[in-house]
Amino acid sequence: MSKIVITFLLFINVYFSFACLNGETKILENGAIIYEDYESSIPYGHQFYLENVVKLKNQLDSLYKKTGKIAYLSDLGYLLTIEGKLIEARDLYLEIEKKHPNRYSTASNLGTVYELLGENDKALFWINKSISLDSKSHFGSEWLHSKILEAKIKGEVFYNSKFLLDIDFDKYSYPISTLSKSKLHNVESALYYQLNERISFIKSNDPIIAVLLFELGNINMLNKDFKSAEEIFKMAKEYGLKNELISTRLAYIEGYSKGQTDKKNDRINPTNIQYNIPKTILLILIISFLIGLVYYFFIKKHKKI
Repeated sequence: MSKIVITFLLFINVYFSFACLNGETKILENGAIIYEDYESSIPYGHQFYLENVVKLKNQLDSLYKKTGKIAYLSDLGYLLTIEGKLIEARDLYLEIEKKHPNRYSTASNLGTVYELLGENDKALFWINKSISLDSKSHFGSEWLHSKILEAKIKGEVFYNSKFLLDIDFDKYSYPISTLSKSKLHNVESALYYQLNERISFIKSNDPIIAVLLFELGNINMLNKDFKSAEEIFKMAKEYGLKNELISTRLAYIEGYSKGQTDKKNDRINPTNIQYNIPKTILLILIISFLIGLVYYFFIKKHKKI
């Protein structure tokens, strides 16, 4: 019986561990994990695991030479990119494109590398090519990457929500949307994905990131996720956004949060415990299962006697 109970408890422990980690994971062709993102409405960017990057690059190069599998070489280019070795990454991806043309990942990665090099015209060419090869990849968000590059080429006057996203949540303290729920969700997904990628590489002042963060914060407000909206708005300010509207909406959130706190304080709740019903039910089921196991083996043992 003890073996069964231990196995069951280990399974439950693994279940709860993975339940907390539902974000995106980047696994290279050789099985190495480069990052794991925790599920969140806030685009913090990837935290790359680069402690063994030299060893990883050698492994990928060796595996490519041994097997000829182009995915190993492509992953090597990815590592060079996140290391900031952009010229090496560019040259490698161009070599891959010559040998194996019209691969989505090559076009997409070249677009990213050229943008990081500041060559936005070339970046736009490759991103548009990647969209033509697979418009649904990267959660169907590359249209936004393309618009960002267009704005960079056209100039700062195009660094606005109307051009980038074709949306306007009005000028009131609480955002107003005429978008359908599905359209709003699609915009939110594109914003989150593109911001999460960009923030992984750009940690300081950036006017386009600031604008996009502001609109993601507005969508979180519309979703009634005020805590995430507040943090995203603060990130937008850190990336350089300066306008009265963001201050107005932060004030609205502060007022809303204070009102909710006052309501909670008015309730008769001496222990101030917030119950998580699904987890409580699951815990009850687990305890019941274990009690049942103990009872079953107890009866079985006494029947033998």
